[in-house]
Amino acid sequence: MKALLLTAPSQLDYTDFADPIAADGEVLLRIHACGICGSDIHGWDGSTGRRRPPLIMGHEASGEIVAVGPRVERWRVGDRVTFDSTISCGHCAYCKSGEVNLCDNRRVVGVAPVEYRQHGAFAQLLALPARILYTLPDGLTFEQAAMVEPVSIAIHAVQRIRLAPNSTVVVVGAGMIGLFVIQALRWAGATRIIAADLADNRLALARELGATDTLRSDLCDVPAEVARLTAGRGADAAFEVVGASVTLNLAIASVRRGGSIVLVGNLAPKVDFPLQAVVTRELTLFGTCGSAGEYPLCLDLIARGVIRVEPMISAVAPLAEGAAWFEKLSAKDGAKFMKVILAP
Repeated sequence: MKALLLTAPSQLDYTDFADPIAADGEVLLRIHACGICGSDIHGWDGSTGRRRPPLIMGHEASGEIVAVGPRVERWRVGDRVTFDSTISCGHCAYCKSGEVNLCDNRRVVGVAPVEYRQHGAFAQLLALPARILYTLPDGLTFEQAAMVEPVSIAIHAVQRIRLAPNSTVVVVGAGMIGLFVIQALRWAGATRIIAADLADNRLALARELGATDTLRSDLCDVPAEVARLTAGRGADAAFEVVGASVTLNLAIASVRRGGSIVLVGNLAPKVDFPLQAVVTRELTLFGTCGSAGEYPLCLDLIARGVIRVEPMISAVAPLAEGAAWFEKLSAKDGAKFMKVILAP
């Protein structure tokens, strides 16, 4: 098969690679669409240490089954599917409780930390455990289905807290995940959604997708504006979708006493933390990691148009052009692209 192989930091080769084989409990997929994730960019350049060469990256994908391994009963050749980016073991305490994102033995598709190497979907073929597959709704395109993984992150994050009726929520960071969080909040019943970001184009898209108010965080005092919009009270909750000290502190300062902050962003390993503000205002912080079984819900929301993914797809390109797209996305102006999908 053809694959996009990471052979060294910042070096991708479109090359021949041995065809995978479906083992016991696995199916073999022909990949039709695979999105380039921001984590792939940081893995490509070697900055995270979680994409050690040689590796086929890619975990946001969809395709069709072309072969079924032994002891697979539910799935058939020709089924249109997507898959969870996390391969959970299915038998640890976390898996048994439904918290598959916290699995003791979790492996992530297209990732190679020190502990393991799991080839991904920037390839024509991919073998995966049948237990992590999900059927695509009729009419859903492979490109739309390749967006379900980031959508699931947003839905999982929003479901980490219980929104009261008529809640006001701040979303700090209107990148792709932030835009999905905005749509998920609208679905969950938030009545006022305030988006804060540095880019006018992203804020315009945020408003199109459900934000009731947008703030340029470099041109205004966001917590003060949130206070003004809420009659001095502050937001009921805030979602931090960047992962940096400045944005975390902004999110914390924007909520009311007794409010909640959901930490979605994961850019920096450590941040400056306003301990006294959190303690004295009795705030609650929620971490959120990946998703835990929300794929069927997310596929349904996408298929019904409740969550719109098309505005986030900047380009669909052949897998052979993947190396060039990684260069574009890592450039200074790469932020103008939201999601690029490669088609093997």
